[in-house]
Parts: sequence; C-alpha cells; structure tokens
Amino acid sequence: MFLENAEKIMAAARAKAQEINVAMCIAVVNEAGFLTTFIRSDNSELCAIQFAIDKAYTALINRMSTQDLGEQCQPGGPLYGLQNNLGGRMVIFPGGIPIWRDGNLIGAVGVSGGTVEQDHECAMAGAAAL
Repeated sequence: MFLENAEKIMAAARAKAQEINVAMCIAVVNEAGFLTTFIRSDNSELCAIQFAIDKAYTALINRMSTQDLGEQCQPGGPLYGLQNNLGGRMVIFPGGIPIWRDGNLIGAVGVSGGTVEQDHECAMAGAAAL
C-alpha cells in the first residue's frame, strides 16, 4: 500500500471519529502487515494504541474483518481458539477491516478507543475511502 492510500484511509477514519466525538487510535498496515500510518487522538486510551495496530494486523492476515472473525471464533465455531495464536496479537472484536483494491489485498485498517460498534464504524469509513 502506498503512503498516499494509507493517508486517505487514515483521514476518513479520523473524520468519522471526530464526527462521533470519540478519541481513537487508528492504524493502517500495508500488504505485508507493517505499520504504514498511525495516529493517536488526544485523550484516547493507552491500551487502544496496541489494539488498533493488532486489529489491522489481524484483519490483514485473516483476510476478513475482525468482526466477522470474532463470530467464527465463538465456542463451537469453525475458528474457535484462533485468538490464542501469535502471542496474543490476534484481536477478535470489531475494529479491523482488510483493504482490497481490484481484487487484491493491499493492507488493513484498525481502530480502537470507542465501543466496538464505534471502532467498526470508523474502520469501515476508512476502508471506504479507496
């Protein structure tokens, strides 16, 4: 993912966070899972820093939103227990969205700091920017 695309995603997610008046951490990773852009709003929770980064990473490597992944990781689900892999880096609650362009996975966005519904809403806004 080029920096220009990551900045567009970041700007859209940040605008949504400002619109709903929630202090957020927003992370965008490239197709290899490396952090491309990151921002922490004033007064956002410190734990949201790592959660945002890990949500983006989780969405990327699983090629699905962390919301959808979380549904599959419930007891009795096909991916139950998956979140116990990768040294705790897997996040299975909403806020991580993979970014696709022309059928190719080019990165992901992760958002943390609000409710899971707010995190998902901001991440979706970021993903929709491309």
